Amino acid sequence: MRKLIKYAYVLLGILIFMSCTTNDDSEYSELDENLELNIPANFPEMSYNLTSNPPTKNGFELGKKLFYDGNLSANGFISCGFCHEQSSAFTHHGHQFSHGINDLEGTRNTPAIQNMAFLSEFAWDGATSHLDLFPIIPITNEVEMGETLSNVLAKLKNDSEYQRLFASAFTDGEVNNENFLKALSQFMVMMISSNSKYDKYVRNEEGGDFSAIEKTGLDLFKSKCASCHKTDLFTDSAFRNNGLPPYPDINDVGRAEVSGSVADNYKFKVPSLRNVALTAPYMHDGRFGSLASVLNFYNSGVQDSETLDPILKQNGKLGIALNAEDQKALIAFLQTLTDTEYINDKRFSEY
Repeated sequence: MRKLIKYAYVLLGILIFMSCTTNDDSEYSELDENLELNIPANFPEMSYNLTSNPPTKNGFELGKKLFYDGNLSANGFISCGFCHEQSSAFTHHGHQFSHGINDLEGTRNTPAIQNMAFLSEFAWDGATSHLDLFPIIPITNEVEMGETLSNVLAKLKNDSEYQRLFASAFTDGEVNNENFLKALSQFMVMMISSNSKYDKYVRNEEGGDFSAIEKTGLDLFKSKCASCHKTDLFTDSAFRNNGLPPYPDINDVGRAEVSGSVADNYKFKVPSLRNVALTAPYMHDGRFGSLASVLNFYNSGVQDSETLDPILKQNGKLGIALNAEDQKALIAFLQTLTDTEYINDKRFSEY
């Protein structure tokens, strides 16, 4: 029943979005100003359609206020920022599962928020394929924010400050589903993490000098990891079964919850590795507390199954062969993906 309710809300959001979305840029306030969005030179093409929702100063600030507002939840306390903390690349560092209203606990680890405009499917199971619809999932999830869109909008409409902010961000000035979701997207579209040591290394910028072990780690990464963690987003955005034994008391089948196909059992979205040194615990269920544990798993813990990704089952062997020196070098490289500028960027901070 929970699954049916979850995806019913997502479907409702899609219908609302399709009925409201327009490509007419004139809907944005003439008093507002567009924000400059710099695409990193080493990044792939952006997926988000900026022409239908160009980030503006007022729209971004509205989205930021909404992101940190607990009134988006049923108890008035759980905001998006409650589980997405900037210091840990907008994850819930140290929490295996996300905690929501009334201290209820989910069954999945909180994913990072970064470079969302370059992705085309969201959540561990790809429950939505549009960034504007992504917030519907946590808002309506009964153990996360436990609210309805209609209740959220009613609260916003009764708030004089929000009335002013919506009027300043959108020409129609309406506090409605379309503008609410687009404001949140404007905030997330601007959340680009692209200034790690690795970025500076590949762009030949100051501060990008790699040590010998970091270079070794990069070479190992290219040969052993980059088939799934592709491009400088460090994800191919595919859904894969990486051989994790499911917890018997949870048995999360992942992508199959959305597709309904047994061929997708235990497949989850390949996460980006950007800022990965900051985002423990790891995997969709947060079962590993360190990068060393993750690499140990790939070396000797991968479990075979009908949907195991073929990449992890080659030449009659499971997993990825990684000796102790390999693991040390890989961790050194993964630490170069930390973007301290991003996690300290005041534009995205609550205060």
